[in-house]
Amino acid sequence: MTVTIRPRWEWALHDDGGVRLGEPVTPVFTSQFDAEQWLGEHWRSLAGSGAASARLHHDGAPVGSQLDLRIP
Repeated sequence: MTVTIRPRWEWALHDDGGVRLGEPVTPVFTSQFDAEQWLGEHWRSLAGSGAASARLHHDGAPVGSQLDLRIP
């Protein structure tokens, strides 16, 4: 029997001091596209909840640059 493991993409949210937040919690996605689309739709509410930045993780490893979520 072969078990197929789907890739896991998720956002790590950080406060102004760079500390990873436990809340709000982001969903886990099976594609980078879905993860990025979700952040594009929700970044304002995340910023309103205290998140200052977000960084995408793929199977637990950081990917790309940290994104600023602060509202200008």
